[in-house]
Amino acid sequence: MDYLQNLTLALPEIWLAVCGMALLMIGVFAGESAARVISWLSALALVVAGVLVVFATPDRSSTALGGLFITDSFGAFMKLLVLAGSILSLVMSLDYNEREKIARFEFPVLFVFATTGMFMMISANDLISLYIGLELQNLSLYVVASFQRDSIRSTEAGLKYFVLGALSSGLLLYGASLVYGFAGTTRFGGLAHMLIAHNSPALGVIIGIVFIAAALAFKVSAVPFHMWTPDVYEGAPTPVTAFFAAAPKIAALALFVRVLIEPFGPLVAQWQQIIVFISIASMALGSYAAINQKNIKRLMAYSSIANVGYVLVGLAAGNEAGVRGVMIYMAIYLAMVIGAFACILCMRENGRYIETIEDLAGLSHTQPLLAAVFGVFLFSLAGIPPLAGFFGKLYVFLAAIEAKLYALAVIGVLTSVVGAYYYVRIVKIMYFDEPTVRFDRPLGAPISAVLTVTGLVTLLFFAYPAPILAGAKLAAATLFPG
Repeated sequence: MDYLQNLTLALPEIWLAVCGMALLMIGVFAGESAARVISWLSALALVVAGVLVVFATPDRSSTALGGLFITDSFGAFMKLLVLAGSILSLVMSLDYNEREKIARFEFPVLFVFATTGMFMMISANDLISLYIGLELQNLSLYVVASFQRDSIRSTEAGLKYFVLGALSSGLLLYGASLVYGFAGTTRFGGLAHMLIAHNSPALGVIIGIVFIAAALAFKVSAVPFHMWTPDVYEGAPTPVTAFFAAAPKIAALALFVRVLIEPFGPLVAQWQQIIVFISIASMALGSYAAINQKNIKRLMAYSSIANVGYVLVGLAAGNEAGVRGVMIYMAIYLAMVIGAFACILCMRENGRYIETIEDLAGLSHTQPLLAAVFGVFLFSLAGIPPLAGFFGKLYVFLAAIEAKLYALAVIGVLTSVVGAYYYVRIVKIMYFDEPTVRFDRPLGAPISAVLTVTGLVTLLFFAYPAPILAGAKLAAATLFPG
């Protein structure tokens, strides 16, 4: 019976692992000519995994694999967001890879394996399974970041991400060893019971939490562990950058929330100080550093750092409303950032991709529909109502106010005003400057489909937010059973 339960609860992960290996074998025997077919098969495998996530998630939290793995509504919600990010990024990469002559069958297979690792991260119920899932994701991401082998920038991006990623993994392992040494267990449930039983936890446990939080802050590119983000975002192929900005970030934030709320929930007074600091630092640096950027991908990197700061406002609250705000924000951010990068992929002149912000000058005159869609994403990222981005920030700030973190909420609002400057500046360039470049047409069916879906979600979220709000409420409640 336990064997069948293990298979059922971990069915999405098993499915993705089997599909990844099967697609890898197909690619080996079929050769590079099958790259596009394998990309569509990978997307189909991810869609099926989404169906399995919905049907394999029980009504109550359930553990499998000897307690190393947990399946609950929180995990299901975040896994569906990860799948959406992976699928949209994979679809965006089809035409790009062919134009850049990097259409190899390994590319979509690495997306599948990375998504498998993200699933393991989200469902981790032990510090050991947490690390295994994290490394499975990282090994795939190191490769896709440097997939454009003939590009020095892409190779540099992969190398920087690898070196700094190895450092963060070391921090995580050291923190986990400290926690295990002083607490005597690595299970999330065991850690929670131990911390509840002891009113004053050992200093080694608190230091271990600091190291674990630092490692996870690196994965979500929060200040002061953000140093890899601008260079990797600029150097990696643009679809990979979109993937980095969406799926891995969602998975890492889900892991961040689960680790701090479940095993270390009793120590909220201790870790809350850390989260408040990195939240304020991320919002401030992300908002100010982006102002002077000339490369659109570097600007989006600093934008992602600022957005992580806003998300961490909800986590700093340490309550159910805060977790709900985090989930709502990430669902909205997924649509905004994927849509924005889809617009960046349309910046192509005579078959050559360009990335300078000034190249967007006069876009409203040459391609008015693309300019309007890009404007929607930019205004939403700035938090302008009634677009979706406004509601994302609203829910995390309300959670901070509920937790009496008034200063944090005020700083969040002020940095949002600063951040709005560089988003509005791009709109000004598109609508009021004279055209200097004429982008190639047509956009291509995959990119047009991604722009349509993400644009409608961003623009019309206010009309029907119920599915996201209700799903986030139900999912957040599973982490606070009391």
